[in-house]
Amino acid sequence: MYKILEKQDLTPAIHLFKIAAPAVAKKAQAGQFVIVMIDDKAERIPLTLADWDAEAGTVTIVFMEVGASTYRMTQLKAGDSLANFVGPLGLPTHVDKYGTVVCVAGGVGTAPIYPIARAMRAKGNKVEIIQGARSKDLIFWEDKLRSVSDKLVVTTDDGTYGRKGVVTEPLKEILGSEKVDRVVAVGPSIMMKFVSKTTEQFKVPTVVSLNSIMVDGTGMCGCCRVSIGGETKFACVDGPDFDGHQVDWDLLGARQRAYLEEEKHAYDQCRAIKKFNEANK
Repeated sequence: MYKILEKQDLTPAIHLFKIAAPAVAKKAQAGQFVIVMIDDKAERIPLTLADWDAEAGTVTIVFMEVGASTYRMTQLKAGDSLANFVGPLGLPTHVDKYGTVVCVAGGVGTAPIYPIARAMRAKGNKVEIIQGARSKDLIFWEDKLRSVSDKLVVTTDDGTYGRKGVVTEPLKEILGSEKVDRVVAVGPSIMMKFVSKTTEQFKVPTVVSLNSIMVDGTGMCGCCRVSIGGETKFACVDGPDFDGHQVDWDLLGARQRAYLEEEKHAYDQCRAIKKFNEANK
């Protein structure tokens, strides 16, 4: 069992757990992920590492409530435990001294971008970050991103905070005004798709994280099959980082939409059960 040492509600829909996991913390690197299970019969949830402290033996994960399993996780509190917390898994983000690196974080992608940006800056790169979300109530860790970047631009789709618009708008401006050596994007698939299309015009190498399509995290289930440059890869064992210019984004999007109805049904059932239990206390 893995004890939850701390719980924070970063936004109404985005939550943080700090977990006691010394073995994971000792080996963790930016870009890797863990598999979380609430109990021994629960769904396997892949979550990219948000932070860790090898000395304290703790690992920080950040997740958004989007379905039945993440809804169940929100019901846990500090002092509770997770049945399984396996990792670090996947290949770490390749970090080197490139020159200028632009990190693009979309929504909950802010969490994994933080250690990536920190590692890039530690290597001597100039790091610029674009943080985007649909609205102000989904913005978190702005201060942490600012602490590991030379420049931070915050955008919201609806203009409720920062600059109004999508992340590709300031990205185009940066790419058109200075030499950028690498772009790293983590967030919703649609965001990473258009970041990749934007950087392709400027011929800037671009790395994206395909964590969101994973299920079992070991390459056995085959659910995270992706087409990279016409070759079949598995996001969990060959990634999660891939060349954004080589991803078949249309195929990836179709695979992610395959079970939307079933996911919504499970989520609605969980909420209905909670409502019933609260009404009958």
